[in-house]
Amino acid sequence: MEAFAIRDLREHTGELVRNAESGQFSVVSKHGRPLFVAMPFTDELLSAGVSVSLADRLVQSGELSTSSGAKLAGMPYARYLQHLGAMGYSLLDDTARLEDELALLDPTEPVEADTPSPR
Repeated sequence: MEAFAIRDLREHTGELVRNAESGQFSVVSKHGRPLFVAMPFTDELLSAGVSVSLADRLVQSGELSTSSGAKLAGMPYARYLQHLGAMGYSLLDDTARLEDELALLDPTEPVEADTPSPR
């Protein structure tokens, strides 16, 4: 693992990329405090759940549609919508986007409930 100060990052971008390509982690700090970790994007990282978190961030920032977020997260579309709803994210805030997303729902795809139904 290598450490870089944020002020020196521009000069060491190539080194940071080479480290990631070779499987090494790098820590970038600001004023001596760790700011973020640069790491290789591997299948192991994705299987640990990073893909869901990354999809959530990109969907919530508007950089990714919910259907693309579901693909990135590796979830069926309806299940991903449930996941987002459980996190408090609402498509209702953007009605134009809501109409696009509703058109993607497959009415034949079963939706699994997160909680057991009352008996």
